[in-house]
Amino acid sequence: MLVDWRPRAERKLDKIHEYISKDSIDAADFVQESILAAAAALPDHPYVYREGRVPNMREMVLLPNYIVVYRVKRDRIQIVNVLHSRRRYP
Repeated sequence: MLVDWRPRAERKLDKIHEYISKDSIDAADFVQESILAAAAALPDHPYVYREGRVPNMREMVLLPNYIVVYRVKRDRIQIVNVLHSRRRYP
């Protein structure tokens, strides 16, 4: 099963990295690498994370302040959004 990062989710992850790197590039790299690694592991257990607040979506909470919003399709997992838990969502 393929993990497909939607352009918006990629942009959001880049913005998170950019924001954190203002204080610490090491922390920014750690957060980004943790999110990418967790997303890469999704095909092994795509339904382990909670159902999303939006129908047909799931939410993976990491580090514990970041939420990766994704959709499970027949042949792929689409990463739709990445956001800080204090951000308003959906």
